[in-house]
Amino acid sequence: MVFNVTNCGLNVGSIDVIGISSAALFLIGDADTIQLSSAFDTPPESLIIGALVPFVPQG
Repeated sequence: MVFNVTNCGLNVGSIDVIGISSAALFLIGDADTIQLSSAFDTPPESLIIGALVPFVPQG
């Protein structure tokens, strides 16, 4: 996948995060290369899939 974005001046005032993912990338600014990878070494029988826990900011 090729994803090109051209920003002509970037000004970030504030960011409110209302949720996160178990596999996520949050980036503000420039990056020449982004390489994401993951490894899962837990046996399938020990995986528990249930309700997601909501993200509650502290403070």
